[in-house]
Amino acid sequence: MITLGIIALTVGLSLFCFSNREGFDRLTLVPYQMQQDKSQLYRLVSHAFIHADAGHLLFNMLTLFFFGREVERGILSPAEFVMFYIMAILFSSLPSYQKNKANPQYAAVGASGAVSAIMFVMVLFQPWSVIYLKFIIPIYFILFAFGYLGYSYYQSKKGDSNIGHDAHLYGALFGLAYMFVVHPGSLRTFLNRIVEAPFLD
Repeated sequence: MITLGIIALTVGLSLFCFSNREGFDRLTLVPYQMQQDKSQLYRLVSHAFIHADAGHLLFNMLTLFFFGREVERGILSPAEFVMFYIMAILFSSLPSYQKNKANPQYAAVGASGAVSAIMFVMVLFQPWSVIYLKFIIPIYFILFAFGYLGYSYYQSKKGDSNIGHDAHLYGALFGLAYMFVVHPGSLRTFLNRIVEAPFLD
């Protein structure tokens, strides 16, 4: 499965970079350096395959494992899934790149943008599925999605965190926009599913 391949590559590179600072620095998204040297634009993609620490890696890869398999299995073909994943990385990281080109202190890693895009594809097809915040608190997927977007937008505007809230926000929006444009039937599917709220039975 493509999802498992992406996870294997990401885990392998992340573990390697945990003990190899030079490798980590070469793959990290650093807009200031990229603006000075355009040959480093590969960082727009490479940063998504390394992570800051084991917790960061585990959370993203578990989320990708659960949602990516569903998207790959019944929504996007394997080839389209790969294209979608790479595009999601790019679109989710471009706002941070533009915003921080003159900021030598900014650096980012992680697959959060692409993972957010995949999560929001699933929102369209399974809005009333239950997920568990912190693996404990049950919440409907659609309610989580709106809360996630609102929180990411607020934190992005606030701008006082090292977490890549821009990537979360724009990854989620990319996932929705891609499906509406490339697979317009997904909007009808969402509208049909959204009126099937379990508490309306």
